[in-house]
Amino acid sequence: QVQLVESGGGLVQAGGSLRLSCVVSGRTLRGYVMGWFRQAPGKEREFVAAISWSGGGSYYANSMKGRFTISRDNAKNTVYLRMNSLKPEDTAVYYCAASTMYGKTSHEHFGSWGQGTQVTVSS
Repeated sequence: QVQLVESGGGLVQAGGSLRLSCVVSGRTLRGYVMGWFRQAPGKEREFVAAISWSGGGSYYANSMKGRFTISRDNAKNTVYLRMNSLKPEDTAVYYCAASTMYGKTSHEHFGSWGQGTQVTVSS
């Protein structure tokens, strides 16, 4: 029902910042929860953050609190992930995903996915 396209990844030095964007298209966005996941080589896909279109409520993985901020611009149908104080351990492919449920962190609860955008943090 929804299509997702991520952008904004790239190479950044440790301590730097990036803002990822996810443009969402589809018949309707109401009722959806938008999330960010990441996956590094050899690791499981990891939940980062999620936000509700309707109310703007958000939640984060405990390890992401403080450094990462999720937001959305309803007029632009875009979800953002602001990443500050980046570390080499943040290097991963970052994916945008959509769910019909709020409060979930497992990838199994997100039914639509973007193609991913690579984030590389150098030391």
